[in-house]
Amino acid sequence: MKLIANWKSVAKTAHSMWAFYASLFCLLLPEVIFWGFEIDTNPRIWWVLGVALLIYGIIGRLWDQGIDRTKMRSPWIVGVMALGLVVVLAMQHGTSLTNAVTGTSEPSVTAEIATPASAPAATASSDTAFLEIAVPFVGRWEGLRLEAYLDIVGVPTVCYGETKGVRLGDSYTKAECDEMLAREIISYRDRLRPAFTAETLANRLPIPRDVAFTSLAYNVGVSGTSKSTAVRRLNEGSIAGACTALGWWNKAGGRVVRGLVNRRTEETELCMRGVA
Repeated sequence: MKLIANWKSVAKTAHSMWAFYASLFCLLLPEVIFWGFEIDTNPRIWWVLGVALLIYGIIGRLWDQGIDRTKMRSPWIVGVMALGLVVVLAMQHGTSLTNAVTGTSEPSVTAEIATPASAPAATASSDTAFLEIAVPFVGRWEGLRLEAYLDIVGVPTVCYGETKGVRLGDSYTKAECDEMLAREIISYRDRLRPAFTAETLANRLPIPRDVAFTSLAYNVGVSGTSKSTAVRRLNEGSIAGACTALGWWNKAGGRVVRGLVNRRTEETELCMRGVA
C-alpha cells in the first residue's frame, strides 16, 4: 500500500477531501464548544451537516468533474461551510437556558456524598439522614434563585423552581428555599414508595440509592420512574442492573442531552455505593 503520486495536490485542493475535513470538523466542534463555553449544542444539526458533507465527499471522489486539480477553483465551498457554521451557532445562541433545565453547568457533588456510617444498608432511610444528602444533591441540579422571576412560560418562580403561591417581588433566604425543596423531595419520595416491594424497601434502598431514585422521580416524574426498568430491576434484586437503567433517562425532546447525561451519571454512581 502506498500513496498516490499526486497525494499532496489532492489533499490540498480536492473538493472531496475538503468535504471530509469539514465532516470531521462537524464531529469535533460540538465538543470544543461545550468544553470551551459550556454550551450544549444540538447534536442532530451537527450530524446532518457531517453526513451531508461526507456524502458530498464520497460523490466527489467518484465523479469525474473535469476540473483542474492543481488549483482550488471553487472557494464557494468554504463560504458555504462558514455560513453553515454561523447558522448553527446562531440557532444555538442563548442555549444557556438548557442549564436551567438540565443542570449542564452544575458542579460535581460526588465528593460531598458519602454513605453515613450510621445508616444500615438494610433499612429505609430516615427523613433527616435522607434530606442531608438529598437537598444539596437535587438542589445543585435544579439551581437556586432567591428572588422571584418569570420562568420560560411566564410563571412566577423562586428558589429551586417553586411556583406554588409565588408572586413577583417575593424573596427568600437559602434556608427557606432549602426547606421548600425538602418538603417537595419528601413528597416525591413518599409518592414513589408504592412502586417498591416490601423486600426492596427493607433491604435494597439505603440512603444513597434512595436519593438517586428520588432525584430521578423529581426530574422526570413519579409516574415514569415508577414504571421504569430501573424500579423493576431493583424489585427483582438486580441492584447493579437497576442503577445502570437510571442512566437511560438522558433524553429531552427525543435527543440525548449532555446535562441529563451528567445528572444520570451522578445518580448512577450514588445508586451503586456499597455494591461490590
